Amino acid sequence: EGMGPPQRILFPPEKICMAWQQRQRPGAGLHNLGNTCFLNSVLQCLTYTPPLANYVLSREHSRSCRQQGFCMMCVMEAHVNKVLHSSASAIQPSTVVNVLTRIGEHFQLGMQEDAHEFLRYTVDAMQRARLSGSSDLDISSQATTIVHQIFGGSLRSRVTCLSCKAISDTYEAFLDIPLDIKAASSLNEALEDFVKPEQLDGENGYKCSKCEQLATASKRLTIHRSSNVLTVCLKRFDAFSGRKISKVVQYPEYLDLGTYMSQAAGEPLLYSLYAVLVHEGYGCQRGHYYCFVKASDGRWYKMNDASVGLCDIKTVLCQRAYLLFYAR
Repeated sequence: EGMGPPQRILFPPEKICMAWQQRQRPGAGLHNLGNTCFLNSVLQCLTYTPPLANYVLSREHSRSCRQQGFCMMCVMEAHVNKVLHSSASAIQPSTVVNVLTRIGEHFQLGMQEDAHEFLRYTVDAMQRARLSGSSDLDISSQATTIVHQIFGGSLRSRVTCLSCKAISDTYEAFLDIPLDIKAASSLNEALEDFVKPEQLDGENGYKCSKCEQLATASKRLTIHRSSNVLTVCLKRFDAFSGRKISKVVQYPEYLDLGTYMSQAAGEPLLYSLYAVLVHEGYGCQRGHYYCFVKASDGRWYKMNDASVGLCDIKTVLCQRAYLLFYAR
């Protein structure tokens, strides 16, 4: 992958369990503590991420944690255990709300935030917690934490010089994949756009290191190493105006990622949908967030703050989704 092998394996990959280790009814809903629906819906999607839930339910992390002060992994462990073991119909997500500014210093209690941004900061904070005390680790070793082994993969960017046919590859780690939906009406179309070759020419030409000239080149992004859990953000908010793209983008219950991989001729790579996060309203910092999750009993539930209600897959698949969570 253009990177050397890791000097240290921080979490053995064979210990990651993708199937629920305990089957139970769904856990509690989460009370809204004043514009905290963005936080509630992201936390519910993470709570029902089987490999993460299995790990935090085992309490393996807190038994060996040496971190002084704030540790996002300890916070997540406490929260998930509280949600899944509570006999109440809803609980307060105070364990997480109390450390909101530690997760991201710009987050303000009482303000509606972007759910995708909160997810990104939460997963990054869990990754930092697993790296604490190992600041000198090489990049390959940093990708061996439990967090990276659940959510992380890598992208390959391949530039081919059209003059001399020289190939240059670069690799980049990802924890989720944001997809442009302006021209797409389905997740598969958005993924096809994502891996579609782009021509570099004119002022945007490519300085080829082999034929040493400003040449026309083709650049193509592919998924090089897929993640155990694939999180997709359908980019519904215009980066400049903040306006929302409200159209329907269809997504399947089962997704084959095989054709979007660097080695596209390989085997099918099947993923199964387990959570969908929805935004209602006009802008990411306004409106309301809720989600649908597949619990360990194999059934789907709508999680809307304090309310938890059974629903069917047909309802789940006809949402105007913002975030999609798939597991291998």
